[in-house]
Amino acid sequence: MHEKEKDLISAFLRGEVDRRGMLKGLGAMGVTAGSAGMLLNMMSTRALAADFDWKKHSGKSLKLLLNKHPYADAMIANLQNFKDLTGIEVTYDVFPEDVYFDKVTAALSSGSTEYDAFMTGAYMTWTYGPAGWITDLKEWINDPEKTNPNYAWDDFLPGVKNSCAWNGQPGGALGSDDAKQWCIPWAFEQNNITYNKAMFDKAGVSVPKNMDDMIDVAAKLQKDVSGIYGIGLRGSRSWATIHPGFLSGYANFNEKDLNVGGDGKLSAAMNTAGSKAYHEKFVKLVQESGPKDWSTYTWYQVGTDLGAGASAMIFDADCLGYFMNGGDNKMAGQLSYAAFAANPDAKASTPNIWIWSLAMSNFSKDKDATWYFLQWASGPEHALFGATKMDFVDPVRQSIWKDASFQEKLNTKYPGYVDMFNASAEGASIKFTPQPLFFDVTTEWAATLQKMVAKEVPVDEGLDQLAESINRQLKEAGLG
Repeated sequence: MHEKEKDLISAFLRGEVDRRGMLKGLGAMGVTAGSAGMLLNMMSTRALAADFDWKKHSGKSLKLLLNKHPYADAMIANLQNFKDLTGIEVTYDVFPEDVYFDKVTAALSSGSTEYDAFMTGAYMTWTYGPAGWITDLKEWINDPEKTNPNYAWDDFLPGVKNSCAWNGQPGGALGSDDAKQWCIPWAFEQNNITYNKAMFDKAGVSVPKNMDDMIDVAAKLQKDVSGIYGIGLRGSRSWATIHPGFLSGYANFNEKDLNVGGDGKLSAAMNTAGSKAYHEKFVKLVQESGPKDWSTYTWYQVGTDLGAGASAMIFDADCLGYFMNGGDNKMAGQLSYAAFAANPDAKASTPNIWIWSLAMSNFSKDKDATWYFLQWASGPEHALFGATKMDFVDPVRQSIWKDASFQEKLNTKYPGYVDMFNASAEGASIKFTPQPLFFDVTTEWAATLQKMVAKEVPVDEGLDQLAESINRQLKEAGLG
């Protein structure tokens, strides 16, 4: 690296030059955008070392358990910088999602010391935490001897950070003062609308404004655009059917999954009048405009159909729409994004979120060294690399969303994505009630939804039966 290039990047790191000015200056020196990113990442890593003893655990080794995902790919692509920064050797195993969580459960439940850290969803920590399988990370976050001064814990989006913290009491509020930080948010997914603008233009419709409008728009799209169906939604018998679009719309009407009594006891809340009204709308949406084999649909089918031009829109994870707008997908470059508030009386979208997070195994052989990896992987420098050079979206740090180059990347290739995020971020959080029967409750909820859509049971009757079953399970578990 020449001194002029080095001086310009150093000026950027000191805040004396903005990112656009730095890239323009490097371009004038003949440095390509790709090379500029590599140089910036290298110098950012060096700058980190100036403020903190990153070499304290040099010579040690860690092993990670990872889900096959673009977020893991971004970390792996940048991992050499961590090794150079710390002298810590890192190895990893990567498994596809259909077996990944089984691998995690098997490792943790057996007390295996093989893995030091792993990817997880926040929901899973409601099982792992109380079982004693993972570590409360507040001890490390709050220790200035173990956490570098530039980590900027307050930079994390509050709703996302709080959704990864729970006190372990069934029904306890996420992010409460006595909550344990079971995991560190890494990247998350808001559930909103991704749509095919050409199909919308052909049908002469606009982005849905609320749930009733979505029903009408999806039906018109299906009628006026040949060979497609109106809207992609998940429908398999799984917790994963409840948590994306379905619960985001449900929560926007201020409906809940469970009630928490004054005595801390839990009870089902799915059979209120408001809940039944929402279910009626959702069932109608699926019946009239969803895929024919909706009850088999997972994340993959919803995304694949959108990318192939088989559906006009999805009400699902925004990053799913992001991925489908690139690569070799047929509809690459043709998709747009919008926030969605199901409730016409709501002031804004309030999406439920999925959070890919990083957790520390309680059986790690060296927790301090493991924390060095966790803080680097969730730190602002790696987040910026992943967001601007890889597909590390949606970032959990406020500073990354304010970065001009990241916004330019999204505005250029993903129209409406930044506006969608800005309209939803304040209300984005996990809307479920944390409790150990989460997967049982949501899986049965999805099964009941399938019966309603198949007209095997009326909505009123189905939800009454569901609530009765859930209340029985809660009582048997000592929770109700």
